[in-house]
Amino acid sequence: MAGDPILLTVNAGRYKAFYYCNSVAFVASLVAIILVQSKVMLETHVLEAAMVLDLFGLIGAYAAGSSRDLSTSIYAMALAGAVLVYVVIHVVFFTLNHGDPTPEEIKSVDKRRKRLLLFAVLAATITYQAGLTPPGGVRLQDDGSSGHQAGDPVLFYNFPRRYTAFFYCNSVSFMLSIALIILLVNPHLYRPAIRSYALAVCTGAGMFGLMGAYAAGSTQHLKTSIYIFVLGAVVLFVIAVLLLVFLDNRNANVTSQPRPENDDDEERKTKQAKRKYLMLLGILVASVTYQAGLDPPGGAWQHSGSGYDAGNPIMHDNQRHRYLAFFYSNSTSFVASIVVIIILLLEWKDGKRWSLKVMNTTIVLDLLALLVAYAAGSSRGWKTSVYVVALVIAVLAYVAVHIVLAISCCHSPREENSVD
Repeated sequence: MAGDPILLTVNAGRYKAFYYCNSVAFVASLVAIILVQSKVMLETHVLEAAMVLDLFGLIGAYAAGSSRDLSTSIYAMALAGAVLVYVVIHVVFFTLNHGDPTPEEIKSVDKRRKRLLLFAVLAATITYQAGLTPPGGVRLQDDGSSGHQAGDPVLFYNFPRRYTAFFYCNSVSFMLSIALIILLVNPHLYRPAIRSYALAVCTGAGMFGLMGAYAAGSTQHLKTSIYIFVLGAVVLFVIAVLLLVFLDNRNANVTSQPRPENDDDEERKTKQAKRKYLMLLGILVASVTYQAGLDPPGGAWQHSGSGYDAGNPIMHDNQRHRYLAFFYSNSTSFVASIVVIIILLLEWKDGKRWSLKVMNTTIVLDLLALLVAYAAGSSRGWKTSVYVVALVIAVLAYVAVHIVLAISCCHSPREENSVD
């Protein structure tokens, strides 16, 4: 009947497995939200049990809904087990010489846990959605001449290797994120795992999985996928140049006067706050650009025709220049966000202020690229895109006027006091 899920008609057993696993994860999430409100429940392990049930429900739903054959589903679930086994082995072998952590080390580990958890939630959210709704969409009808069935990914039949690369990169990132969340729930697990850098390795692998999935799923051409990785190298080069510039300026302005401890504590708190908001901005931009890259504006062709292939972005064939402006701006923003997140997760030992200034500058450039992508992809006329840019300029001018007024109001009382 019209309105029924395609998967229910094609493969009822697989759809029921997906539906009930997804429902279990949804209900367990609601229960966990309710339990968090109770202080009594926070002192027990009921909340942790609900979260673990939630995550295993997500794994089952992803394995059932992201593929159409049993072997691929088994491979996807095995990835999560492989990650957990690796973390255990890594912790066992790399913590043999570690002594008991000091209170300062425990505090530092707990702060790193928050940032790792933010990344894991980001990656799990976007990869779960991307796995269930692959780039290029799915076929809405059976094609008897080619043997294609309704509900199958369009990209799989046009470019099977590219779809396979996307699927496994996306699945690796998803399973790594779920494993990270499971480990980060228990302090007895995440503290040795963070100290031994096991979770750092998993996080790095998850980031590269996201990059690979984006490169394979956002375009149908190998050359364009290579360009995305080149963009990553360019972003790293720009960040390195900014680091050198800020470092030179800092060395030129260094004073030999020692600062009080109160200033050091205040600076440490300020740097932690900057890390948090930079991480949040990076996660926000990475999530929206990943989804926009895999599901570009205008959608994708459902059938092949003269001059276009099924699964290709419609905008690419109708308005090529506008699509290229959107694609490369969106890709630049995505890659820059991933690089910023990785650098913030590494957490330099010295925690220099100038390094945060570099990240702040990178985020600003990241947001400008996001603005260009929005202006190019949200409309089909150049006049409308110009209006979008003009709106941004007007907003910035409005904010600048308020800043000038605030500064002048702050200076006026000081001048009166100095005169008195």
